[in-house]
Formats: sequence, structure tokens, C-alpha cells
Amino acid sequence: MENSRLRQQQAAASGVPSNSIIVCLLAALGSISLISLLSDTTRSHTTVHGWSLSTVPTHRSSRMNSIHRRPLSPLPLLQASSTSSSSSSNDDESLFEYDLAVVGGGVVGVQAALVAASGFYSKRVCLIDAPREAGVLMAGDGEDLSIGAPTGLFSKALRDTSKRIKVSTLRGMGLREDSIWNEIINSCVDLASSNAQDIRRQMEENGVDYIEGLASFPDHDSDDHGGDTHSLRVVKRNVDGTDEQVRIVTSDKILVATGSTPFRQSGIPFDGKRIFDSDSINQLDFLPKSIAITGSGIIAVEFAKIFRNLGVDVTMIIRDKSPRNALMKIGLDKDVAATLVADMVRSGIKIERNAQVGAFIMDDKNPRAPITISIEAKGGGPRPAGAPEEIRVNCYLAAVGRKPNTSKLNLEAAGIDVDEYGGIVVDSRLCTNAKGDNVFAAGDVLGRPFLASTGTAQGIASINSMFSRSEQPMCDADDPTCVESGASQAGASFDPASLAANPFAVPSGIWSTPEAAYFGLSLQQAQEVGIDAGEGIALYSECLRGRVFSPNGLLKIVFEKPAGRILGVHICGDDACELIHYGMELVNGRRTVQDLTTRLFAAVTFHEMYRLAAEDGIDPALGRKRRAAAGKALAKRNRIQQAKASSSIM
Repeated sequence: MENSRLRQQQAAASGVPSNSIIVCLLAALGSISLISLLSDTTRSHTTVHGWSLSTVPTHRSSRMNSIHRRPLSPLPLLQASSTSSSSSSNDDESLFEYDLAVVGGGVVGVQAALVAASGFYSKRVCLIDAPREAGVLMAGDGEDLSIGAPTGLFSKALRDTSKRIKVSTLRGMGLREDSIWNEIINSCVDLASSNAQDIRRQMEENGVDYIEGLASFPDHDSDDHGGDTHSLRVVKRNVDGTDEQVRIVTSDKILVATGSTPFRQSGIPFDGKRIFDSDSINQLDFLPKSIAITGSGIIAVEFAKIFRNLGVDVTMIIRDKSPRNALMKIGLDKDVAATLVADMVRSGIKIERNAQVGAFIMDDKNPRAPITISIEAKGGGPRPAGAPEEIRVNCYLAAVGRKPNTSKLNLEAAGIDVDEYGGIVVDSRLCTNAKGDNVFAAGDVLGRPFLASTGTAQGIASINSMFSRSEQPMCDADDPTCVESGASQAGASFDPASLAANPFAVPSGIWSTPEAAYFGLSLQQAQEVGIDAGEGIALYSECLRGRVFSPNGLLKIVFEKPAGRILGVHICGDDACELIHYGMELVNGRRTVQDLTTRLFAAVTFHEMYRLAAEDGIDPALGRKRRAAAGKALAKRNRIQQAKASSSIM
């Protein structure tokens, strides 16, 4: 209503009726019925040449019975918000429809669009997304559950559900397997739907127009603004894949944030029914009794623990001889990696080392029949004596990395360079080499490190870059350990290569059970760059909350000698992904282990481990005695609990 009154006031000031302005604007899009328009100028939904113009759709909150990929449901009409006039441009005579067009509806694209549309900038912004092409989470009623969410939304929802729903209990109650799986999936859908609805609310409140369709840069020989880096060709497709509607969207600036897709190994018959990648696993429509997972990185570990918590027999197939070494390669501290591997083994996860998958034998007539997978030695050939050469499982998951999602953008038409993996090449401003110097990119589409937090920071930095907002440097140029990594800053620290190699850039977390997280340098990394460093360790069982609720895990602090400045924090245990942010502030704030020994922490919290780890770093002998005593007490408690469990069974 406020926007409507504002338009009427502006029209009155210019001496032109507000209805006439609406007519002129819509007439530019094509022939319309003036009579029908003037008879209902306040309606919220108008169709012009097959394009539906409306506010960002609000979906009802309901319990969905299933989720599936977009191609399984009809594609709704292409929609764009009628609130675009509320995001006024600084130049009413602009040559373009929008100040900014964001391509990609994930967490990076949505957050960047919201920053540009609200507050300091107040730009005219549209978000172009093609959920059908991406194969994202969809509810049974066609709701896009992944808008504004990270790639790992399904795994995070499934993890949360696996912690709350005890499959063994439901089975003990006599529930059928399909009923148990429906309960699990419905819980995931509820979590995802709540997030999606809130994202739509934020977009609507900030006047971000939503356009559904596949965006690409027009070809040079096209009649549709060919070779123009201010134009995007947006195609809405039918369910059968044919083009239904095509429109051209023009914008002063363009941000590409189309994310990434899973890397698929050749020779694996992915079918979306029993054989999945880390995205298509959201199509799983039954609770498997067993699963094989290829990979040893963050995604593979997360799914391994999720399915194990759901009572599934899990076999991990890794190419490395040591799972601990494999985790160290992605940045984990050696003790944190060892703790995580020990927990996986203790939970019953089988790990086939120095191996790879070979042939797949499936019953095509029975989608629930077990799959027989041959296992080869790394690089091919027979495995050592005694090692299994084949396994039978209900389904298979390949989680072996991701690659930038750029293949359908027609980047070459805009003169945009990509690297050998398909990632968009950007400069320190996160700007591409597009001819108009107006196309930016952020997130997974740039390549490593493929983290939602990093991508979001890049998205915000790109907005500040393109609209020329800068801040004063935070770091001394002579200090190599200080990095300007604030989310509002653009510069060398946001270059993809720098981010991948810089341990101070962003906290990293593994949402397994238990969680693992780290920020800053490990002891080995510190020593490799010539820093005389030490470390202090605290076990979860040393603090009161850990002893009572979650005794398995550790927190480690890496510090510079002799000053005691904290260089890194590494955690494995409950709430590690939350605890790491205090560690990040310690590193960025240049705090010392001496500072921590005098800090007061609230009672019965995991944060007490920070003080215990600092004390261990200052007095290692005392720390070893304390850990030994805590370890003995924990072992005794575990023996008593095991004895009670055995007696109850008898």
C-alpha cells in the first residue's frame, strides 16, 4: 500500500494519472487490454504475453508427503515480483530494467541480492533461478525447498532428523520401513520448508524480484542483444525440456552465483534410484539397510555418520591408505582427524582403504534389489589377500568432490574466461573479464573452497565492489598472519586461490556426529612457515559438561612461543561448529594463552575447555596428568555402562 501511495503521489506531482503510468509501462511489453487493466489496476497478478508478474510467491505451511527433483512436477509460470518499483534506482532514466541481476537462487545469490536491495544501497534487484535445472529439493506440492539455502541443506536436515528420530525404537514399535522413512523425510521437509518460506518473506519485504528460468548470455549472432554483457536470455522450460517462454532481462550489473555440481566419476551408472551423487541423494525414497560411500572428504564423512545414526550398515571406500591422512589433506589437525576416525570405527562404520569401486551389477527389474559392487585396489587390479573384492548393498553414494556450475551460462558469448575446472576467473574485485566490466561472480562458481560461508562473504564483497563501497585496511602490511577477511571487504583475501590456501580466511566445519571444526594454523602448518609453536589440549571429559553429557572429543589450541599468541583452534566433539567461532575471535584478536587462563567462563559449558587447553600449553606436564586421570575415569564409566547394558539384555 505504501508503494502504491508513493507512485500515486509521484504521478500527481508530474501531472500524469498513476493509471496512465502503469498503462505506458505495460504497453512497452506488448499489447494489453486497457479496459481490463483500468478496471482492476490494484490487482496483484497480471499476465502479459504468457509471463506472470506477481510478488514473490508465498507457500502455505503444510506437511509434505514426498520430495523430488523439479522435473517430476509441472513448472509454474515464470514469476517476477510487482514490488520492483519499491527498490528505486538512483537514476530514474536508467537504460536497464535493473541495477543488479543475480543469477542463482542459493545462499550466495539470495544474500547478495538482499544486501543490494536493502539498507545502504537500495538498488533495483532481480533474482533469476532455475530450480528445475539444478534438481534441488522440491516438496510434493511443487514448493522449491532450497531457495536461499546452501548445497548441503538436505544433509543438514537429515543429520538433525537422525539425531531426533531413533530408528531402532520405531522398528521396535512395529512400524513398517516405509512409514519410518516417511517420518524421516517429512521431518526434513518441515525444516527445509520453514527456511524457504522465510527467505521468500525477506525477498518480498526488500523488493527483490524473483524470475524463474534458465539464464544465459545471448549469442553474438542472436537478435536478442547478442554479445551484450548487460543482457540475459531467460528461458522457462516445459516439463519435457522444450522452451516455453523466452525473455530478455537487462541490468547494469550482473552477479553470477550458480554454485557447483557434484563431480561424477566415469563408469558409475548413476540412476537417481539406487546410485547417487551428493546432490541426487535427495531423491532416495526408502530407508536402505546398507550403503557404500566413495570418498573421504567432508561430505562423505557427514553422510556416513548420518546413515549410521539411522541404523544403516555403512561401508566407506577410500583411495588413501589411512583415513586419518585423508582427513588431514583437507585441513584437519592430526589429533582431530584421529578422533573422528576412531569415532567412525567405534560406531560400526567399515572402511575399505587403498581401494576404488569397479563394476556394478544391478537387477533392473527390481529397484530395491541389492547392488553388487566390485572393489579394486587403488589404480585398478586385485586387492591384497583377505580384503573383500565385492560388497552387496542397497544403494551407493559417490561423494568425491564438486565442480563449478557454469556449463549452461554461455560465458564465451560475454567474453568471460574460466579455468581448467570450469570455474569463473575473477580479479581482486571479484569482477570477471567481461567486455562491459560489469559482470561479477561469487561462491562455488569460482571453485574452491566450496564453502557456503566463503561464498556468502564473496557475494557481499562483490556487491560492495560493484557499487564502490570501500573500508579502511584492518591489517599491517608487514604482518603475514593478518588477513582482511571481513565479509564487507573485497580484496586479495577473497581471491579463490588465496582462500583455498589461507587458514585464516574462514572457519571450517564438518557436520558429522561428533562435529569437527578448525580455524587458523595447525602445529604442522605453523612449523612449516618457520614459526616456533606449541599446543595445548583439553579433553571433553575434563570439563563438567563434557563428563556428564558428551565425554568423547578434544579441543586443541596452537600458539606461538614464547609470546603465547594463539594461531589456531581445532575441535572434535559436540557443538564444535559453534565453539570454533570463539576460537576464531581469539586468533583474529591476537589473544594469548595467558589471556585465557584468567578468563571467566559460565559454569557447565564446553567453553571451559579453552582455559584448560591454555593451561596445558603453559604447563604440559600438569596437562598430561589431568588428561590421564580423566581418561581412566571415562574408561571406568564406559565399562560400567557396557556391563549394565549386557545384563539388561540377559
